[in-house]
Order: sequence, then C-alpha cells, then structure tokens
Amino acid sequence: MNVSVTERAAKQAQKAENKTIKSIGVIGAGIMGCGIAQVAAQNGINVVLIDRDELSLENAQESIRQNLRQERLFNPGRGKISDILENINLTLDYDALRDVDFVVENVTEDWDIKQKIYPKLDAVCRPDCVYAANTSAIPITQIGSVTKNPQNLIGMHFMNPVPMKNTVEVIRAHHTSERSVEVAMGLLTALGKTGILVQDSPGFVSNRVLMLTVNEAAFLVHERVADADAIDKIFRECFGHKMGPLETADMIGIDTILQSIEQLYIAFSDSKYRPCPLLKTLVNAGNLGKKTGRGFHDYYTG
Repeated sequence: MNVSVTERAAKQAQKAENKTIKSIGVIGAGIMGCGIAQVAAQNGINVVLIDRDELSLENAQESIRQNLRQERLFNPGRGKISDILENINLTLDYDALRDVDFVVENVTEDWDIKQKIYPKLDAVCRPDCVYAANTSAIPITQIGSVTKNPQNLIGMHFMNPVPMKNTVEVIRAHHTSERSVEVAMGLLTALGKTGILVQDSPGFVSNRVLMLTVNEAAFLVHERVADADAIDKIFRECFGHKMGPLETADMIGIDTILQSIEQLYIAFSDSKYRPCPLLKTLVNAGNLGKKTGRGFHDYYTG
C-alpha cells in the first residue's frame, strides 16, 4: 500500500509540471492564508484573498508587506514588493472567485464555521475549480459532504510559516479524483513546494503524531514533571529537533492545538487524545503563543 501511494505521488508530480495555475482564491486572511497568498503572488500567480471584515484584510495586507520586507533582507532578488502586492486582490466578496482555477480554504478549525464556506464556493466557482481544505484535523471526506463536487476537493496541509516550509501534506479523500490530485501537485510545483500524498484520516499523518506529542508535553508541565524550557531543550539537544514540542505549540497557536486535539478525541473516541487541562487554561487566559506574546513561553519584547 505504501509503495503504491509513493509511486502514484511521483507520477502525479511529473504530470504536475504540465498543469498551469494562473489564479487562486484563498479563504481566510490569518497567518496561514497570508503565507499562502504571499508565496503564490511571489511566483506570479494572481490571488483573491477573502476574509469576513475590512480590518482583517487591512491587517493581512500589512502583515504580507512586513513579511516581504523582512524576506528582502535575506533575498533581495525576489522582486519589488509593490509588484508582488499587486498580484493580491483583497476582498469580502466571494463573487471575485468566479474565474479562479483553485481555492485554498483556511478558516478556523470549527466545523460549524468551515462547513458554511463550501456552499458559497459552489455558488460562484467554475465546475472544474479544485478546492483544497487546509485543515489540521477535520477529515477531508467529511468536508466533501458539504460540497456539490466532492471529487474536486483535496486536503493540502501547509506548514507554518508557509514561505519557509517547502513540503506540504496532501490528503486524498474518499471522492477525490485523480485530476484534483494532479492539479494540486501542479500548484505546489508552481509554488516551489513538494507534496507528500497520504490517505484521509482525522489528523492525517502529521497531526496524528504531533498533537499527541504536544498534548503529552503539556501534561508533563501540568503535572510539574518539568517546565516548558526543560522539555523543549531535551527535544532540541537530545533528538536534534529544531524546535521543541511546546515551542511548536506556541508557533502554531495553542487555540489551534486545543481545537485539533479535541477533533481527534471526538473522531477516534480514544482517551489517549483527551486534551490536557493546561491547554484549556491557557486558551481561556488568552495566552495563545507567539501571536499573543505569551503561551508556554513568553515573547514580550517591551
């Protein structure tokens, strides 16, 4: 089974070189959505970036601008910032997606919110438009149940920060067509990234493993076996990880970690996915990691 999946992925990557994506829609202008929009725009792809209010779009534009400025310090040959930003159309209007070739959906890990997006896409997108759900734990087949064209839906689990991570976990759902896999691989090729194809399952491969690791690390802090600094240091220095599990949680966002582990707990009805109470405490306190300045570690500079 593993060999056949690998062989298919290699063939699809070859076919992907012939797939041309000229425009994409990105739903959700948070950290992930901004990262995807930025990388696409840098590679000459027109982007329609959609969120629910003007303030979110204004913040997204400024975030992308700042990221491009920082990137230019290390890679000044990436092109003019103004030219890249011109490739991104920020809007509240789903009608702007009528002519896009591909849509990446990045809304929060909340099924009640996520399931409402796809009927909107069905109403405006072309019948051949491929949808990619960028989700941490919700099964892609479940998401496919709320679109009229589930064969056009695939999972694409981008890693954070998107501009710096060159590999994407690609998830084939129950109804996903071969064409959708090829088109998705074609987009990744255009973005300078590599896709690893896996089959659909709650949490897929990456988060089935990662969320358990983070949750268990949180239990160690909760039980006062070790503090966050010691845990992360062990993983960095003993195992050679670039980041420890709790540093990783802070980067992803502890709210996203909690939502993901709760999804796995519901999906598998297995006590090993029971969320650590400390995760809930941190979320209730608003200590969500880097984005709020405090999580398992402190990031305040003032």
